[in-house]
Amino acid sequence: MHAAPVLPEDTIAAPATAGGMAALAIIRVSGSKAFEICDKVFRGKTLAGQKTHSIHYGHICDGEEVIDEVLVSIYRAPRSFTAENSVEISCHGSVYIQRRILQALVKYGARLATPGEFTMRAYLNGRIDLAQAEAIGDMIAARNRSQLDIALHQMRGGLSEHLQALRSRLLDFISLIELELDFGEEDVEFADRGQLRQQVDALMHAIRPLMDSFRYGNAIRNGIPVAIIGRPNAGKSSLLNALLNEDRAIVSEIAGTTRDTIEEEIHIRGVAFRFIDTAGIRDTEDRIEQIGIGKALKKIDEAGVLLYIFDLSELSPEQVLSDLNMMRSRNTKAPVLVIANKSDLSHKAPDEIAKPLHNAGFEHIAFSTLREETGSTAESIREQLWNLSHLQAAGEGDAIISNERHYQCLVQSNEALGEVLQLMDNKASSDLLALEMRRAVQAIGDITGLISNEEVLGNIFGKFCIGK
Repeated sequence: MHAAPVLPEDTIAAPATAGGMAALAIIRVSGSKAFEICDKVFRGKTLAGQKTHSIHYGHICDGEEVIDEVLVSIYRAPRSFTAENSVEISCHGSVYIQRRILQALVKYGARLATPGEFTMRAYLNGRIDLAQAEAIGDMIAARNRSQLDIALHQMRGGLSEHLQALRSRLLDFISLIELELDFGEEDVEFADRGQLRQQVDALMHAIRPLMDSFRYGNAIRNGIPVAIIGRPNAGKSSLLNALLNEDRAIVSEIAGTTRDTIEEEIHIRGVAFRFIDTAGIRDTEDRIEQIGIGKALKKIDEAGVLLYIFDLSELSPEQVLSDLNMMRSRNTKAPVLVIANKSDLSHKAPDEIAKPLHNAGFEHIAFSTLREETGSTAESIREQLWNLSHLQAAGEGDAIISNERHYQCLVQSNEALGEVLQLMDNKASSDLLALEMRRAVQAIGDITGLISNEEVLGNIFGKFCIGK
């Protein structure tokens, strides 16, 4: 859903708290007529004459009908979230009361807000930039401390300041190159090409760490999908239960018990790992089991890490390699952790399995019975998963990219700068250099919203909840 165009003369209203019944609720009103409209329904002090950031007791009424006993908070422009005159009505959380208050506000001139419209107004009024606006949505959706820390840093302008510094350096050189275009007939060179090359190299060197941080930031935001793969009765469900430290999946000696995927999440060093227990992979005539195996194969394709478990007492190295090569053919990017289970029941020496797997390029192997009461095996597997994920936590205060749109903008800017270097090698004209430099500037500006369009804004703010 796209956000509706923001009309400055509109005064909007919506619940700012979650839907449903609760002890209390907040209804937010923002716009040039916020005080005027609220004065028509509020019985207490005249709100238009009150100081900013003050709270007042009274009643909300529709004509002679008293709807609720409330507290009203006053925020005068520009010292409000939207940088407009704003009122927040704290009422009782009855769904009926909230609806009646909104009906009264609309009756006297307000309009119901669209999703994200309050935040969009904050952006359009210069209160925040686009990256900060998106960080507000990330804060609302944060499920752990790491997600919150990234969102807070971005909302406070840490990422925006970093990007603005890069953009300013680019603009300085564009100015010099475009000055050359004004004196094109005189063959004057204002931008020293050697210095320009050094600056472009420095800018690309500054952009690359931000691009590299996306792997960590995206994992923080969305988690890493880990597919648990193996043949029937290999111990997949037991492994999931051990990693979760609870009996989440059914464990049975009957092969083919798991016929659908089971997904659970744990956090390792602040990053969510989403474990997917899948059906055992084998040839079968059972149509229901075939559906489960089909889902397991799809999870192999989508996984960020593959966790392969096999029965050491049952499978030969050739059978294990066959399974692993099938997985690698479906997903060439995901690292693989191999778990040799039931080592207590096997007479094979670990090297009988480990050596041929190492020779085939599968380095990460753990031997486990998954029966250790201390949980040390599960902890070792968690540690290996973290190492395999190749995530490098950023230092405190570092800018981290967690938004796919931001990442793509950085990629575009980096590509444009790379093109500048190639053009310089080919002794291209100043107008071509300026064209690519402008493309690099625009890509960075798109992140913070210095350069944006209505479709981009609609896509971003349309994902917000109503009232925010």
